[in-house]
Amino acid sequence: MEENKEKLTFPSLFYSTLNRCGNSPAYAFVGEEPITFRTAAKMINSVTALLEKAGIGPGDKVAILSANMPNWAITYFGITFMGAVVVPILPDFSPTEIANVLEHSESKAIFVSSGLAGKISEFRSSNLRTYIMIEDFSIIESDNPALEYNSELSPESEYNVEEDDLASIIYTSGTTGRSKGVMLTHKNISFNALKGRVIQYLDENDRFLSVLPLSHTYENTLGLILPMLSGACVYYLQKPPTPTVLIPALELIRPTAMLTVPLIIEKIYYNKILPTFNNKKILRLIYKIPLIRKALNKVAGKKLMKTFGGEIKFFGIGGAKLNKTVEKFLREASFPYAIGYGLTETSPLLAGANPKKTVYESTGPAIEDIELKINDPDPRTGEGEIWARGANIMKGYYKEPEMTSAVLTSDGWFKTGDLGVLDKRNNLFIKGRLKNMIVGASGENIYPEEIESVINNFRFVVESLVIQQKGKLVALVHLNMEEIEKRYQVFRQDMSEKLEEKKKELLNELKEYVNSNVNKFSQIYRVELQPVPFQKTATLKIKRFLYT
Repeated sequence: MEENKEKLTFPSLFYSTLNRCGNSPAYAFVGEEPITFRTAAKMINSVTALLEKAGIGPGDKVAILSANMPNWAITYFGITFMGAVVVPILPDFSPTEIANVLEHSESKAIFVSSGLAGKISEFRSSNLRTYIMIEDFSIIESDNPALEYNSELSPESEYNVEEDDLASIIYTSGTTGRSKGVMLTHKNISFNALKGRVIQYLDENDRFLSVLPLSHTYENTLGLILPMLSGACVYYLQKPPTPTVLIPALELIRPTAMLTVPLIIEKIYYNKILPTFNNKKILRLIYKIPLIRKALNKVAGKKLMKTFGGEIKFFGIGGAKLNKTVEKFLREASFPYAIGYGLTETSPLLAGANPKKTVYESTGPAIEDIELKINDPDPRTGEGEIWARGANIMKGYYKEPEMTSAVLTSDGWFKTGDLGVLDKRNNLFIKGRLKNMIVGASGENIYPEEIESVINNFRFVVESLVIQQKGKLVALVHLNMEEIEKRYQVFRQDMSEKLEEKKKELLNELKEYVNSNVNKFSQIYRVELQPVPFQKTATLKIKRFLYT
């Protein structure tokens, strides 16, 4: 299957890599021997042949419901190399949400991992005729009784995939409720991955550790397609990335690149790093002195680098706004972090910078060959909705022409729904979601995300959400009980009146702290306890619609 190397399609990019470094490692579980790109190519052909025999052809939809693994990548390429369309489903979707995606997308086949098969055990559809176990490509159910996987088979047909062919329909988890099917072409995703490589060059000597779901566009484009076109090897965990799983994996793989979301690095900072400076009163006091803090952070940064294997050169953070205190630590620690900004609809990357060029509290400038502008900016602040234009902008929402026309202008601009401002050097600063913005009593623009960032800096807060009730700002907070117990020397099982009183004291203390660190119109009227963690999306953003 010979491909034109100039084409921005997955087969073209893959075969270019295959010709360049076919014997280089491509995919592996942590602790196992990687398969090479040459072996991967053979497996991809076998999956395409299997789909052919299942009656799948170009343009047909094929779903993947699976945890991350090497066979996820093989399946993804086996589907797209024949011109069929991948429908990646987030593993944390409920059975009802999964059923809705399968129905709406009209998927004809699904690859499912054993741990998630139960979520579709009750689902049946006239469209969905083939169920395949992704671990070994065995047939769970099919209307073709003779269907079976043969690792020696190759496709019978030649497929000519074009740049504008649909590659994927990604259903967003979203913070506002309803899932939408975002249609992305081969060119959308390939272009974005290539431009991501401009920010951070990678090659066959690099090692990616994948910890975010591949069914999310962030990991999909930058953690699957980018390493593939670079010739880098991607390693997958066999269990969820808890500290007991992640730390040994980091020691073993010594990744040079990985992608994460703010909540992960924030947890590391607040649970592992900051407590070392708070354990002793004298240390807590001197840590507040800038020069000493920077020196201590430098030392902590070396330990953090060692924890991540010692060879990390690109630690990408995206999906939500990074807490500014945590970012300040990363800068002072000389940790090679980089913040990216984008959306599923933009494949996803719109703005970002190399770790050596990061700008504090900014995502950096628009990536190469993508235009960003602030539409109708406020003359006082320069803030307005971020619009984007480029080859990475989606084709539209599947079966939703009205929703598509509401966000895509006739001259190619995509309305992101995010509020931001560009500085003189075109560095982008995100303020929050347009839908989340609260208008104050005198017409002030209040960004709850900015207030939440202040709240989350408070030692005893894990996470928070700011909402408006009867014209007043109310903060919902989920507290860190371990830190509270340390402070008051009580134990979790001692849920006495004394502990409840201490909680009330803390909430009052928190309110005073926040209101002394925000402007007058952003001050909190009331703080309420959120007893359990907030429900979140795949990129660990709080599902705001559930609480407003």
